[in-house]
Amino acid sequence: MTGAQALLGTLRAMGVERIFASPGSDWAPVWEALAAPHADADFLQYVSSRHEETAVAMAMGYAKATGKLPAVVLHTTVGSLHAAMIVRAALHERIPMVVLAGESIGFGEPPGPAVGRQWLRLLTDVGGPARLMEPCVKWSFALNRSALLPHTVQRACQLATAAPRGPVFVSVPFEYLMETMVASPPAIAALPRPAEVAPAAIDEIARALCDAQHPVIVTEEAGRDRTAVSSLVALAESLGAPVLEAWQPYYVNFPRTHPLYGGIVVEDMPDALAQADVVFLVGAVAPWHPPSAAPREGTRVLVLGEDPLHSRLPFWGFRADLVAAGEVGPSLERLADRVRQIVPPRSRAAKLAQWGERHERERAARRAAAEAAGRGPAITNRWIGRELNAVLPDDAILVNETITHRLDLLRLHERAGAGSFYEASYGGLGVGLGLALGVKHAQPERAVVCTIGDGAFHYNPVVGSFGAAQEHRLPIMVVLFDNAGYLSQKGDVATYYPRGAAVQTGRFAGTSIAPQPDYVMLARAFGGTGEKVERPADVRPALQRGLAALARGELALVHMVLEPVSAR
Repeated sequence: MTGAQALLGTLRAMGVERIFASPGSDWAPVWEALAAPHADADFLQYVSSRHEETAVAMAMGYAKATGKLPAVVLHTTVGSLHAAMIVRAALHERIPMVVLAGESIGFGEPPGPAVGRQWLRLLTDVGGPARLMEPCVKWSFALNRSALLPHTVQRACQLATAAPRGPVFVSVPFEYLMETMVASPPAIAALPRPAEVAPAAIDEIARALCDAQHPVIVTEEAGRDRTAVSSLVALAESLGAPVLEAWQPYYVNFPRTHPLYGGIVVEDMPDALAQADVVFLVGAVAPWHPPSAAPREGTRVLVLGEDPLHSRLPFWGFRADLVAAGEVGPSLERLADRVRQIVPPRSRAAKLAQWGERHERERAARRAAAEAAGRGPAITNRWIGRELNAVLPDDAILVNETITHRLDLLRLHERAGAGSFYEASYGGLGVGLGLALGVKHAQPERAVVCTIGDGAFHYNPVVGSFGAAQEHRLPIMVVLFDNAGYLSQKGDVATYYPRGAAVQTGRFAGTSIAPQPDYVMLARAFGGTGEKVERPADVRPALQRGLAALARGELALVHMVLEPVSAR
């Protein structure tokens, strides 16, 4: 077999089912291998896109929605640099994927295969793409011998799925893909099993939580494993402990209508944390801010996570009295079982009722504020959040890439269940559309809605992403929050310089997105539909028409016009 055939066969043998790609001229041997007839009906599916960021973001969405390992194929150094920002996000989110880029090592000199003159002038950097990608992945390697190609791909799959999970990178020379393999591929090795927390640590955490008078649980990423959500509910109910989500939850970690749901931590130190005697951090990156604003002296802080000390961050700084490393879902299941053995049934019912009353008051206040917003002259975040919560199907999936709109949206999206929400703005904007497409590819039977700010929309490769939606028949509904500018940028200036020149004169540099484009035309250019919405009364009908378009298999864009940044 050729090197290209060995590459594809090894990926498939290691459990990879999808290649997301935006390649260039360096992958012709792989395209030839994919075109050849083969007996295996369950062969790799090649999902092409028109931009590297779209390809990587689709791989992320697919991995989040399925838990399966994807591969990504990029165009040498230039494609790798395009993709680097989103690959870095996958690194920090611990999303496993095998990222491959082509390169040339012979530059067309005989007796090697002929390659174009662009390699010497345009596509080559010292050290190749593996050197450029090294800071953005957990392992980066430039393949240096053709016989090692299948072994290296196998190792890459293993490393991507080993804790802490994340993207790995291999640059594969074009020349090796064309060679005839002289050795048989290696025997397939197993992927690593998830790490388990030691029973003694589970028991220590259980006893600390059971002995506490005011235990509090904080999470941010527990919902990555959908089974963890039900275990977290069982644990919280046994303890009568509220569950708070840290400032930027990336999944549905806990049912938002549950009596013990404590909301999203926005204040430096909310009352629930300030009064706690034990705080249990479950898949939490930044439970409060700054890290030095810890709970009161004497409060024990227990930490559970796949990478609980966040080794990829330059600073973490949170106090920890007990640290347990391991897979969150199975660990929570065992912990909930152990707590049930210690705490008598319904002995914490009074605490559950107390938190439930508080939670219901907060929900009622949010609903009332949203309803009041709908009676105003302009469309607001709260009103859109309320209307989305009302019209989305029960199995809909929301992918969010908004910044200043996010908290209102999440607080009012109460019906979201496990596996029905993904955050897209980890470290950089430009991911949301591709992430939504990847989720839709993984779960085509479910409605997928991408909420996105106008600033984030301009960072996305819109043309490439909408092209992928049309080509692969992946209809999503894009709900665009248009306040004609960058509110977070304006807010920072006003916060740091409340009496400064910008506030005094109203001149905030670079905050405007004007003149307003015809966003809907972009969807129509790719066979989609959409409409511009300017009145609160029109929000729900427009969302319903967008969902109807999805049911017909059409891309939909609903352009929500909010009060402009310049008017605030």
